Amino acid sequence: MLNVNILCVGKLKESYLRAAIEEYSKRMTPLCKLSIIELPEERVGENPSPAEIQKTVSAEGERIMQKLGKSDYVVAMCVEGKNISSEELSKKLDDIRQLAGTVDFVIGGSWGLSDALKARADFKLSMGKMTFPHQLFRVMLLEQIYRAFQISRGTKYHK
Repeated sequence: MLNVNILCVGKLKESYLRAAIEEYSKRMTPLCKLSIIELPEERVGENPSPAEIQKTVSAEGERIMQKLGKSDYVVAMCVEGKNISSEELSKKLDDIRQLAGTVDFVIGGSWGLSDALKARADFKLSMGKMTFPHQLFRVMLLEQIYRAFQISRGTKYHK
């Protein structure tokens, strides 16, 4: 069974998003071993300078890097990543299952992912050029992972 880790910066604040995360987590119980790892976000002022932003991204990136296993397959969620279909994600997860026991999906903070973290990634994945709230993005990612597992199983969930 594939271990799926979602490493993300910040805590979910909205109860309806927590409920959605709980629902998808429950649905995935028979499909994978899912862990959601929330890391603290750096505090910055209202109008941070480019140097403060870089410091924030680096600090958050270092915390994330410490949680990655050496043999884990790392997927960086970033706008410059590759856009793929749900079917392609399903195939990707099937391939990862053959390569590694664990896949880490990494969602950065509001300023994105550090260059070091992107360099460590085995794959960079984008869900489009639009900007989404990071909390909502978690739900969207979990739904797509769940959908990918359902595609692999040939269920009617994916139409």
